[in-house]
Amino acid sequence: MKRTGKKTATDRNFVVALSRGLDVLRAFHPNDGLLGNQEIAARTNLPKPTVSRLTYTLTKLGYLTPVPRFEKYQLAPAAMALGYAALANLGVRHLSEPFREDMMRATGGAVAIGGRDRHSMIYFGQSRGSETVGVQLDVGSRVPIATSAMGRAYFWALGEDDRAELSRVLREHYGSRWPKMRDGLERSGETVAKYGFAISVGDWHDDIGAAGVALRLNDGTGPYAFNCGAPAFRFTEERLINDIGPRLLAMVRNIEAALGGLMPLSKKDDSKKLKSGGKVARVAEGIR
Repeated sequence: MKRTGKKTATDRNFVVALSRGLDVLRAFHPNDGLLGNQEIAARTNLPKPTVSRLTYTLTKLGYLTPVPRFEKYQLAPAAMALGYAALANLGVRHLSEPFREDMMRATGGAVAIGGRDRHSMIYFGQSRGSETVGVQLDVGSRVPIATSAMGRAYFWALGEDDRAELSRVLREHYGSRWPKMRDGLERSGETVAKYGFAISVGDWHDDIGAAGVALRLNDGTGPYAFNCGAPAFRFTEERLINDIGPRLLAMVRNIEAALGGLMPLSKKDDSKKLKSGGKVARVAEGIR
């Protein structure tokens, strides 16, 4: 986890202490259990004395529970209440559930919806059946924007300015690994332009294949993104292109219609994006 950027840190309206306190809470991942100050410091890139003061304060406020026997902390109910309140307010999570369940049964894949959390997508809705035991993700799990189908779909749903800013964040986070990831994002842009969905086969996880589709709404929220994934031997690239992707795209467009969201581009608009030097090519140049 990166420290607060210089530009943000010098913003007079930006409260650095609050940002660092939230970084400490972000350090706890699903299934983590207990974390000590040293582990939190490593995850947040904050000095250990700073982390010690922050964990003390968060404990006093009721967001962390100390476990003295191990000299570690766990998230307290007050912190979890924030997450549950956010989930309760995400109407798209509830409305999409029957659509996700139908998609899961029809394809045998795990179907999820997520939103951006810095350089990752975080799941806030998940439908998974007995056939998807190889996909061990649940609500609160994170997948990388740069290499996952969900993340790639989200990336290309952003406006050009937001996409450029996210590219900067990803470049700073991944450092020397960014050029290879950037190349994958560029290729996924062509896939999104051609088919309306992104795919990832072994790019994020060696044995996972998935398709991703962005959800675009006109109420100022999002964009969000859905994925449908399964072990790669079942969700091959061919099946993702010819079966899973089109099914997921239709599902998301139906959800958008139910939510009063934006309608998909016309075939005429799609063909314009595919021309050499068109929108996708120009945007791809901007993420280098």
